[in-house]
Amino acid sequence: MNEGARWAFINALDDELLKCGATMSEWCAFIVRDCDYAFVGGANLATVITATAAIETYLRAEYAGGNRIRLVDLIDLAPIQQELRDDIHKLRKYRNTWVHVAAPEDDEEVLQNPEAYEEQLEEWAKLAQRTLRRTIHENQWV
Repeated sequence: MNEGARWAFINALDDELLKCGATMSEWCAFIVRDCDYAFVGGANLATVITATAAIETYLRAEYAGGNRIRLVDLIDLAPIQQELRDDIHKLRKYRNTWVHVAAPEDDEEVLQNPEAYEEQLEEWAKLAQRTLRRTIHENQWV
């Protein structure tokens, strides 16, 4: 996807998912914006990591009540649809495979076949954008 196609993808998600008005903290809006710039710039891994951070920031602002709660627990405690909860957990687990690399010295596969990783990351970046927008648009007001 080129830059224009990536902006069109984001705009299409907003058109599909945002039916009324939605609010979020300025911290969340800042992270969402940065996630969008990462996605449009083709930084797929940064998109996955930043989308997860934005989702956490949104859930924390909306549902944590000022308490320090682990992300996994915050996802489970938030009053959101089960399908969205499941997708956030999938994204969190995928993000964790990149953030907490189990064997960084075992890099032969990524050296031999980086294209496969890039393709996988691009698909996850699109899923991250969708999951992020489903989250920040989940509690719309009329």
